[in-house]
Amino acid sequence: MSLVETDWLEKNISSVKIIDCSWHMPQTKRNGLEEYKKQHIPNSLFFDLDANSKQKIDLPHMLVNQIEWEEIVSKMGIKNDDKIVIYDDSDVISSCRCWFNFIYFGHNPKLVYVLNGGLKKWIKENKGVTNDVTKITRSNYKSFEKKEFVKKKEQIDLNIKEQNFKVIDARSKERFEGKVPEPRKGLRSGSIKNSFCIPFNLCLSEDKTFKNKKDLKLIFETCLKNINEKNIVFSCGSGVTACVLALAYSLINDKYHPCIYDGSWAEYGLV
Repeated sequence: MSLVETDWLEKNISSVKIIDCSWHMPQTKRNGLEEYKKQHIPNSLFFDLDANSKQKIDLPHMLVNQIEWEEIVSKMGIKNDDKIVIYDDSDVISSCRCWFNFIYFGHNPKLVYVLNGGLKKWIKENKGVTNDVTKITRSNYKSFEKKEFVKKKEQIDLNIKEQNFKVIDARSKERFEGKVPEPRKGLRSGSIKNSFCIPFNLCLSEDKTFKNKKDLKLIFETCLKNINEKNIVFSCGSGVTACVLALAYSLINDKYHPCIYDGSWAEYGLV
């Protein structure tokens, strides 16, 4: 199970590593790090999704290399056997991208969780927050890449003919169908041929918690005849909300290993 509830985290707050991975779409004019400095769950560390992605490249949120990842996580003081709980205060549930990153780089999936409902639910329940800086003791984190968890553009193109896996897009129906322009400049409208669409927010309740398994099954059955399928690849605009669908699908299919098209439409939709 990839989710933990707020009550569980409150009881176990001193025995887990907690990560705030709040990231916001540019048009919101919100800054995750500045908000973290003002208030966060006690003992939490901040994970900067932009800074901790591949640099000197036009594509957003691409995975760093293994050496860079080990440096990022070591500087956070996280060890290989740590149990990790990740949360956010974002409309795009950016914590799921951090969850995916850890799993991709070999952290035991049974030790990586997303806080259901995030900071909003935590605060609504009057649980404690702080602006104290968390003390960090550097670790010596080691990782390995599960390269099968990521698809590249060449594989996506080849799959259009071979149909070895299904591609499900987490963007809105309007963007998927090319009825509205993409928010990112330089991209055409539309979607990958033969792909399907499940807007990521369909998997969430109004309070941003994930829907129950019964409802999630109904949602995924709109695209999948068999919800036990393993050959599913999730895509989106820039690789963030694809991970929301990957986590949601893992809740109803415990044999599924998350797989995303890292470049997503930011790469595939280039004019």
